[in-house]
Amino acid sequence: MQEKVPAQSGGVIAGIDVGGTFTDLLLIDGNSGGKVHIAKTPTTNNNQAFGVVAALGATGFPVRDVDLIVHGTTTTTNAVLERRLARTGMITTLGFRDIIELGRRTRPQPYGMTGTFTPVVPRNLRLEVDERVEATGAVRVPLNEDDVRRAVAALLAAGCESLVIHFLHAYANPAHELRAAEIAAESWQNGYVTTGHSLLSEAREFERGVTAAVNASVQPILERYVGKLRSELAAQGYDRDFLMMNGNGGMISARFVTREAAKTVMSGPASGVIAAAYTGKRAGYGNLVTYDMGGTSTDVALIRNAEPAVSNETEIEYAMPIHVPMVAVHTVGAGGGSIARVDAAGLIQVGPESAGANPGPICYGRGGTEPTLTDANLVLGRLAPQKLLAVDHPVPVEAVRQIFAEKIGRACGLDAVEAAGAVLRLGNLKMAGAIRMVSVSRGHDPRDFALFAFGGAGPLHAAALARELGLPKVLVPARPGITNALGCVVADLRHDFVNTVNQPVSLVDEALIRQILERRCEEGARMIAKEAIRPQSLRVAHSADMQFVGQTHIINVPLPSASVSRATLQQLFEKAYFARFKVELPEIRANLVNLNTSVTGVRPDIDLSRLIDPAARADSLDDARLETRPVWFDGVWHDAPVYAREKLPLGATVEGPAVLEQMDATTVLEPGNIARSDADGNLVIDIGGG
Repeated sequence: MQEKVPAQSGGVIAGIDVGGTFTDLLLIDGNSGGKVHIAKTPTTNNNQAFGVVAALGATGFPVRDVDLIVHGTTTTTNAVLERRLARTGMITTLGFRDIIELGRRTRPQPYGMTGTFTPVVPRNLRLEVDERVEATGAVRVPLNEDDVRRAVAALLAAGCESLVIHFLHAYANPAHELRAAEIAAESWQNGYVTTGHSLLSEAREFERGVTAAVNASVQPILERYVGKLRSELAAQGYDRDFLMMNGNGGMISARFVTREAAKTVMSGPASGVIAAAYTGKRAGYGNLVTYDMGGTSTDVALIRNAEPAVSNETEIEYAMPIHVPMVAVHTVGAGGGSIARVDAAGLIQVGPESAGANPGPICYGRGGTEPTLTDANLVLGRLAPQKLLAVDHPVPVEAVRQIFAEKIGRACGLDAVEAAGAVLRLGNLKMAGAIRMVSVSRGHDPRDFALFAFGGAGPLHAAALARELGLPKVLVPARPGITNALGCVVADLRHDFVNTVNQPVSLVDEALIRQILERRCEEGARMIAKEAIRPQSLRVAHSADMQFVGQTHIINVPLPSASVSRATLQQLFEKAYFARFKVELPEIRANLVNLNTSVTGVRPDIDLSRLIDPAARADSLDDARLETRPVWFDGVWHDAPVYAREKLPLGATVEGPAVLEQMDATTVLEPGNIARSDADGNLVIDIGGG
């Protein structure tokens, strides 16, 4: 469904992504023919707003002249992972305060009885009140308002900054949650009150409760950060609203973002996947496996028909489900800083321990002493010591080799180069496993996809991974190291809604389905109308979460429209089930669990052809050549030409082995690879030749 609305065109747009090590910025000046400014500055973890302003300043473009800033942040993600959360209290149904701690009877470790888990809200701050609504929505026990007032007073006395109101069946009838929120507002000192049903209208009380608890506990943290950033930008002359990325790959005004703060978790990885989908679509590749390798971890995701996979069941860590729609990203603990070691059994292991940004890999010269994947690439000639970013005190390659010989090679009977090669191979196998998780394990044939490699280290390993997995092509964008910032620039406005139905399809009221979906369409359009920018059009997508009656896991089924019959629902589910499992079970009834609606405000297209300055391109391939140096591939040293990526002529063909260097990344071509540059400056690599 498309609805035309007035569009914003031209102007100056800045996309800014804050990572663990660097803050990346991409600024496109639409008033000067799409001229591009890029910056990569150190992240200021004590106050990320300082790093954002520093990145803007590094472009040399006046901040006051920027028309729109779009920002992806790790503020909420880091707060959850590091448990730097606001003190939060919970008011819940009598007898159910331990739901968010009991969870789903799983264990932190699959084998053995060890492992710990700390709930978001501690038990002493989870208070019960007398009320009960049945799953049908009927009130069995009226809300005891005096209980609510006593609980609010106790939580305020305990120093709580945020409050969660989470009643058992509020998704079916939210009246008690709404009334409890009214009572809390009479004395609560701020607006940090989250009702579970308003964030997630879903039947599963554990997931709904944890999601609400995460939202409440990060609200104050995100609001303080937004306030600091707004203040810093105002000091630079930027007095307009700015947008922030959500984990679903859409944007939302900074004025509204803290209401549903949990939706910003995983916004950084989501922005990279959105950029990949946008870039791939322009390049003619709608089916992609995205591969974002950074310093501490690697994120992979799947894109089909230029649409990223979105999941409502993200678990950011053990027993921490955040059930709001997010781009489905699988993370593995293998990045450039992953530490290599020999375990007690004499086997080489890579990760998940990481050298991080400080001290970082040995070659960063910040005091690191443990060999990492980045150090292995240096030893094998794939990285040039003088080209590394953020190096404080250069370390001779020979010193790095010696550490590989001592810490890896000696125990395994390998010399330094063989040890580095083994570390590289094991790191690649670990990352290949993550890619299989989003492709083969979900019934997809990797040969139907291209590998979209980005991040500071992604293009270093991409060709080897594609060969390992049987992917025929690799697509390396023009600016791999700032792809997440590009995602901020090209992302659309988006709002997602979930409503629980939880009925067998044969009993579902077709009119109710239409009513729910149409109401969500109207609500999404109203929310987008309040945003700081006007999209070019509105796009609406509906889907259903379904399962066979008696099953636990659900399958997401796209719906053709808001008007859908029971017979169509059954047919669509059986088709989706067969596509996933290759099994037909027509004799078992289907169950409609949830109805989902996504309302997207589509923004005007962005021209990517100037991400690499056309004036910087050389006239010939030879003019772009920097040097020739030995590079190691599969046990053999090759004399590989090294090219300046920014100088490659459009349409140029580069045969491997070769190395392509640029400010934000290094791309390695293996023997037999052939890379071609397309009209947007992307590299399309054929694995194994043309």
